[in-house]
Amino acid sequence: MWFLTHPWLIPALPTLGFVVILLLGKRLLGPARAHWIAISLVAVAFVLALGTAGAWISHSDHDTPVTSEVAGYAHVDPKCSQVAASVAAEGEEAIAPVATAHTSEAGHGEAEGEAAEGGESMSQPVVRCASWWSNGDSQFNIGTMLDGQSVLMLVVVTLVSLLVHIYSSEYVKGDRRYTHFYAFLQLFTASMLFFVLAENTLQMIVGWELVGLCSFALIGHWWEEKPNSDAALKAFITNRVGDVGLLVGTIILFFSAGGTWNVIDINTRANTGRISHTALLVASCCLIAAVMSKSGQFVLHTWLPDAMAGPTPVSALIHAATMVVAGIYMVARLYPVFFHGLSIGGSSINLLAVVGAVTGLFGSLLAFVQKDIKKVLAYSTVSQLGFMVTALGVGAWTAALFHLFTHAFFKACLFLGAGSLSHAAGHSFNMVDDMGGLRKKMPTTFWTYVIATGALAGIFPLAGFWSKDEILAGTGGANDGVGTYYFALIMLLLAAFCTAAYMTRTIWYVFYNGEFKGDTHGHGDPHENGPRIAVPLVILATLGAVAGFANLPKKMLGIEMPESLALRFEHLVEPVGAFFPGHGVGFTHAEFNNLLAIGSLLVALAGVGIVYAFYWKGALRPLHGLAERNGMARLGKRILENKYYLDWLYTDVIVGFIKKPLAAATYWFNQNVIDGVVNGVGKTAVASAHIVYDQIDQGVVDGVVNGTATFATETGGGLSKTQSGRLQQYAVLFFAAAAVMAGVLVLAVK
Repeated sequence: MWFLTHPWLIPALPTLGFVVILLLGKRLLGPARAHWIAISLVAVAFVLALGTAGAWISHSDHDTPVTSEVAGYAHVDPKCSQVAASVAAEGEEAIAPVATAHTSEAGHGEAEGEAAEGGESMSQPVVRCASWWSNGDSQFNIGTMLDGQSVLMLVVVTLVSLLVHIYSSEYVKGDRRYTHFYAFLQLFTASMLFFVLAENTLQMIVGWELVGLCSFALIGHWWEEKPNSDAALKAFITNRVGDVGLLVGTIILFFSAGGTWNVIDINTRANTGRISHTALLVASCCLIAAVMSKSGQFVLHTWLPDAMAGPTPVSALIHAATMVVAGIYMVARLYPVFFHGLSIGGSSINLLAVVGAVTGLFGSLLAFVQKDIKKVLAYSTVSQLGFMVTALGVGAWTAALFHLFTHAFFKACLFLGAGSLSHAAGHSFNMVDDMGGLRKKMPTTFWTYVIATGALAGIFPLAGFWSKDEILAGTGGANDGVGTYYFALIMLLLAAFCTAAYMTRTIWYVFYNGEFKGDTHGHGDPHENGPRIAVPLVILATLGAVAGFANLPKKMLGIEMPESLALRFEHLVEPVGAFFPGHGVGFTHAEFNNLLAIGSLLVALAGVGIVYAFYWKGALRPLHGLAERNGMARLGKRILENKYYLDWLYTDVIVGFIKKPLAAATYWFNQNVIDGVVNGVGKTAVASAHIVYDQIDQGVVDGVVNGTATFATETGGGLSKTQSGRLQQYAVLFFAAAAVMAGVLVLAVK
């Protein structure tokens, strides 16, 4: 249990690396050796992640069968979770499902009973926390939530990050900010690891924003060139748009779940009917906005291809295993919210499935018109993220995580392969105009790229075949699933065809298509790179080939798989308990469909075959120059080349409107209305002051004062004449005054 209770050490190591490299890296090892610190710490983190994975496998395999839902909270610290504390005090009654529409639809209570009878073992999360800060009576925790989902990401992130660190020591050697680059690679890795281990949504927000901040620094690493700084700003601002949805969604869940940020509490209450369907629906829609920006979903995907302005190792890390899958991870982590909020079970369409399906197809179409090989891979990432989002939208939770797992390896291999090509071919990514004929000059890069391409296209038996097939089967369009999502199935099949076609196109332009046409800037002919670049490619290509065997179906083509090999990924990663939709009416696993698997393979092979015939054999002559001859084809190509005019919409229309007409109107309003009101008030005040001064102060107040003074002066002057100095006169006046006073007293007494 030590590995399961101390996973915080894994993100702590690259955090330490960030601090040491940034503050002491140049002094300790010199400006060109910071990678030794970074690689060493990430390597130790990877070893700890492997140890954690081994402990989790043992924890899951030797757990007792499910006998009650209480067992799911056995390793949850009651200080972290209100539900766990209630379970410890009250038992199973504390989380008994409430009879509501969405819980009955999910069939939660019945499903868990079925699981218990079947003796299914439960993946019990291990949750630990400590006090973070307090506000009045509210206590906020920071901690770790370790389960199959987080263990999976610990291994994937640390492995891909380690290979990227090693690769970068050759690729960015001699860079003007070499130490800075490795410092932010460390922080980027630490931020993602912090995010995946978060035990509460507030902690997830912190990790989410840290990942975005690091991506800004790494995408704009060469900020002296304006396109690079523009790309970094575009990524940062676009993600801020979606982050508004993240903040609003988590706030709704906080209050709806009884004032708790804890993931276990939110999921349990959503799954047992203690959060209203309206609150879940609104929260889901808000969180989908965050997924659209962070995970590059249509229409907030436009930042992701521009992020290719950063160094290629950064592109591999961002687009394979870290930042862009944060949205996928968040949906999977809070899945009961989406499952019940969007009524995924028993449905045929919902917002999450539509967003993913549209992104899967529309992203793949954009890859056809790109000359830059990294842009092709970027749009490929957009499309594949659409596959994952669709899987979550149709109820294929395990398929989404499985595709995230396999995609991390073959997509990282493709990006690093593109970097290998550029590094040897004059630092150009223009595959159409500069590359060609490189298969013999760079055999390691060629074969690893081909294997990774086959995995991405879904060619049997490579990894992508197994994970894509699970997603297609999970739509329920061709067999039993959570719902019947025919639209999603059709869109993803079209996207699979396009994926195979555009990736085959890149192979033609890069490795065939005559001879190399670029300029190596005096470095001779292109040649294979050294082991620090080649070895990571071989490792990733190997994993891209075999990772699919981690979740073999129970039965395929009539062949029964051994229990020790079948559905291992599902068993180790998918949660079972009151904090996850039950395996019943609302949530089932689609079985392997032989016809669908063969059909999807044929679709992929058709994409490869058509492109092969078009480029290699010069066949399909009616398609050559079609855009020049046909108006509709020309219009379609123009739309794709202009990326559906979304950049034009955002930059020229929306931002242009804000910067020009709206800014001008605001300035006019400020000058003529606001300043007019202010100036009018000022002029009125001045006029009023003149009236007060001239008429009241000078005429009335000063008149009274001056009149009083004049009266006193005149009176004093008149009285002064009585002072003659004659004693007899004074005596007469004295006696006269005494007589008057005596008369007054007599009258008063009467």
